[in-house]
Amino acid sequence: MKFQAKIAQPDAVKTGCIIIALFEDNQLSASAEAVNKACNGYIAKLIERGDAKGAAGKALLLTGLHGVEAERILLIGMGKKEQTSAKQFMDGVEAAIAVLKESPARDVYSFLTDVTVADKESSWNIRQQVEVSYSALYSLNRFKSEEKSTIALKHLHLSTRDKIAVAQGAATARGVAFAKELGDLPGNICTPRYLAEQAEQLEQKFSRIKSKILDEAAMQELGMESLLSVSRGSRQPAKLIVMQYSGGHQDDAPIALVGKGLTFDSGGISLKPGAQMDEMKYDMCGAASVFGVIQAAAELTLPVNLVAVIPSSENMPDGDANKPGDIVTSMSGLTIEILNTDAEGRLILCDALTYTRKFNPAAVIDIATLTGACIIALGGKTSGLMANNQPLADALLDAGQKCGDRAWQLPIWDEYQEQLKSPFADMQNIGGREAGSITAACFLSRFAEDYPWAHLDIAGTAWISGAKKGATGRPVPLLMQYLIDHCDAQ
Repeated sequence: MKFQAKIAQPDAVKTGCIIIALFEDNQLSASAEAVNKACNGYIAKLIERGDAKGAAGKALLLTGLHGVEAERILLIGMGKKEQTSAKQFMDGVEAAIAVLKESPARDVYSFLTDVTVADKESSWNIRQQVEVSYSALYSLNRFKSEEKSTIALKHLHLSTRDKIAVAQGAATARGVAFAKELGDLPGNICTPRYLAEQAEQLEQKFSRIKSKILDEAAMQELGMESLLSVSRGSRQPAKLIVMQYSGGHQDDAPIALVGKGLTFDSGGISLKPGAQMDEMKYDMCGAASVFGVIQAAAELTLPVNLVAVIPSSENMPDGDANKPGDIVTSMSGLTIEILNTDAEGRLILCDALTYTRKFNPAAVIDIATLTGACIIALGGKTSGLMANNQPLADALLDAGQKCGDRAWQLPIWDEYQEQLKSPFADMQNIGGREAGSITAACFLSRFAEDYPWAHLDIAGTAWISGAKKGATGRPVPLLMQYLIDHCDAQ
């Protein structure tokens, strides 16, 4: 779908459909007032009869209305005027797209830009319309033999002059969709090699992106025994995927994004329960989000240098797989006693974090579906955030609040480090049942002491289960907002 910023008059624009807002207490938005006047008060009569309501998320589609040029008018409730919350606004946009998906309208104009959302700037309104709309239209049906998309909607015009907000929303939305598709692909398709091919394709598409793929032999030379210990149980060879986006000055230190790329996680010898194990294809959603961000940054030509480091592997049970009690040596030289082979994400990330030092990064953010404990602590609404640098943590928290892709900070105090003590190695890879998300971050922090570092645990936010199972594309919006804010501050 294409998006465009274009000012128009709601009663005079010739299009398949216009979207206008209603509010509670029989109040109309400015665009709804114009349409109501053009059609001799028909909208007001609908409200008086109770056929049109301003309650948030309510939708009513009208056709063939005299006095306006549009073929259809879609009325969307937005709660109380001047008090519309962020959630009410997004619910309204989702309701609009749900109706339009069933409509033959190909070309649509949205006048929801005249809705004031509490505590949000107008640019937020615009970006959310684009991002929510694009997300609502996403589906992965390439493996279905008969099902084809029948959605007619192709163009969404937003009544605004803010082309930058539209462009940012569109790039972020496409980045989210890219991350969603990578996450939703089955493990027999989306392998470490497949992810490596995606990096090479981004290099071909964008001149500012350069990619480099390290195979197992190269990783062995670097001493990445921890990472390679995870891939030993799989027939799929591990890959270390590196992408560099050059949008800033040559001498600017890059921001590094390190994404966990476990394309399938069986738990290894510490085998997971069989129920819902299919969802372990989503254990590479950290990597997927990094791909989405790199693509979006390149589309926008953001003036910043980025480095993406993605350790990718499968975690499978095999005669050569990691065993509980094994000790491996990481690239940093620190030794690790593996007490649970299902705590493998940190084993591949620790070597990736050590490798990232070579780029002298200004900041490093790792993104990983790391711990089930994070789901217990925060549920599926909020990502966990831990950091060794408070200004970096604050910037990420602020970005999440701005865009709605929120995170919550947890501590990584020295007291928690005690839980990682091993009698036989420098550390063990788990810290017990208590504070599982925190001790996992404590483990990673030992490999990130040379730079400002933040860790996003997205185990609860990267995908949803149940009948509507699928990847969410998070935290692409959070990371894009962080990068946009970073560029604006320069």
